[in-house]
Amino acid sequence: MSLFGNLYIGTSGLQTSNTALNTVAHNLSNLDTTGYTRQQVIQADRTYNTIQINSEGVANQQLGLGVYFAETKQVRDYFLDQTYREENGRMEFYSVTYSAFNEIEDLLGELDGESFNDSLNNLWVSVQELAKEPSDSVKQGLLVQRANQFITRAASVYNDLSSYQDNLNTTIKGYTDRVNDIAERIYDLNNQILRIEVGGIEHPNDLRDERNNLLDELSGLMNIEYKEDVDGAVIVKAEGHQLIGRANVQKIESYIDPDNGFYTPYWVDDAKLITLDSGTKVPDLTNSKVFDLTQTISTDRDTDIGSIKAMMLARGDRRATYVDLNSDTYNETISQSVVMNVQAEFDKLIHSVTTQMNQVFIDYADPDNNYMVDGNGNPIELFTRIACDGYDAAGNHIDEDETDGEEYTLFTVSNIAVNGDLLKEATLLNFIRPDGKEDYSAASALQDVFTTEAYTLNPNVTNKSNLIDFYSNLVSQVGNSGSVFKSVYDNQQTTVSSTEEARQQVVGVSDDEELANMIKYQNAYNASSRYITVISEMLEHVITTLGS
Repeated sequence: MSLFGNLYIGTSGLQTSNTALNTVAHNLSNLDTTGYTRQQVIQADRTYNTIQINSEGVANQQLGLGVYFAETKQVRDYFLDQTYREENGRMEFYSVTYSAFNEIEDLLGELDGESFNDSLNNLWVSVQELAKEPSDSVKQGLLVQRANQFITRAASVYNDLSSYQDNLNTTIKGYTDRVNDIAERIYDLNNQILRIEVGGIEHPNDLRDERNNLLDELSGLMNIEYKEDVDGAVIVKAEGHQLIGRANVQKIESYIDPDNGFYTPYWVDDAKLITLDSGTKVPDLTNSKVFDLTQTISTDRDTDIGSIKAMMLARGDRRATYVDLNSDTYNETISQSVVMNVQAEFDKLIHSVTTQMNQVFIDYADPDNNYMVDGNGNPIELFTRIACDGYDAAGNHIDEDETDGEEYTLFTVSNIAVNGDLLKEATLLNFIRPDGKEDYSAASALQDVFTTEAYTLNPNVTNKSNLIDFYSNLVSQVGNSGSVFKSVYDNQQTTVSSTEEARQQVVGVSDDEELANMIKYQNAYNASSRYITVISEMLEHVITTLGS
């Protein structure tokens, strides 16, 4: 090879080492950049010049033409990325679920600094005191007062549960919109990456970093599957449905339930519009819902992934009442929703206390002798229902126009109040029988309402309890379930942390390693420079000698 050829070899080493030094500097400058992936220079041999082909030798006689810069690639482990994103989605699912149990436990345990259980116990104490002296006007007034406090606190607890449902609902909408934003951005990044890489020269690693960060975030929101095609575009499926393709993005919209305002995410392209009797067009969600909430939650089936799904399960699809506990679909629609389950169980407690106490007054009323009856001869009940559109306080329909107040006829926590007449004059309870004697039997029957062990929290619970212990059992159930989910969440958090640490060992920038690379490439740069200097001096010597 000529000396000029050797000069070219030295130049290639100089250029390649300079590129490598720039890459090391780029890594070090992004040492603390979140989501940055370490970059590595790949060098390759240039084509060799074959001087002689030796069929009997081990190899032909060849001369190298130096080195060239092949590419700057990201150092990532596909398996670790897949593992991290799956476990991250599972961790987010259990994080949301545990948070829901924790929030509800707080709502049940304390209300403005006072436990709801106090109001239940106070009502029970007032019943016990009344049983000692049924005709005592003070104790009758105390019963009415405690009953009113009980209903007021019950309404507050139920409203707080409903407010938490609404908060979850708002978050679901925000997260769904975020999924659409992420999908659009990944689609745009796919196109940008394709345009840059189509020439086969550059690799837009910073754009790939952004795309990987978005995939990490998306994995926490939904159960995703993804792959990178031969052109470098990432195709993403979410909940088994294609979200990001080569040509488009499948958009997710949120259907608003007109009855309660709850959002249901659905695939726009899969939903056909149907026309209601009112003429309004709404999407048919039969085959277009993003999340199948009827699936059994199982790690083996990967149905426990994604924070949005966890929120939808926790929120449920309606305000639950005690009626839902008797439904044949309880295990499919209610049991998996912590908020709806607690709403239904709590409403069962309030319903049972109010209706059973009312039944005592109904059973012991004697209209013929004007005992425990109002001016119309009807039994005086301690609890009544609040009048609403289409119904009076007795639950009678008063409007020809059918309203959505059908459930009003039920004794649920949202429409129960203490009898207004008793609030004005508690002595209407009387408890003096027509024969002039105190009605200890009726007062004792009120005690039996609280002590009879005839109630279960839900259809899946076999142990029966009385109404005094019902609320404590409800709170304990929430606390125990929350502890279970906390344990699962903690374990999942450990798994995600260990996976992320392993991933950072691959993708993270080590300042020690990069400084070592800097010294290596700097020495290589200096060696190439000295090599060129030697060749230059040799050329100068040859030219000078020949010239003389």
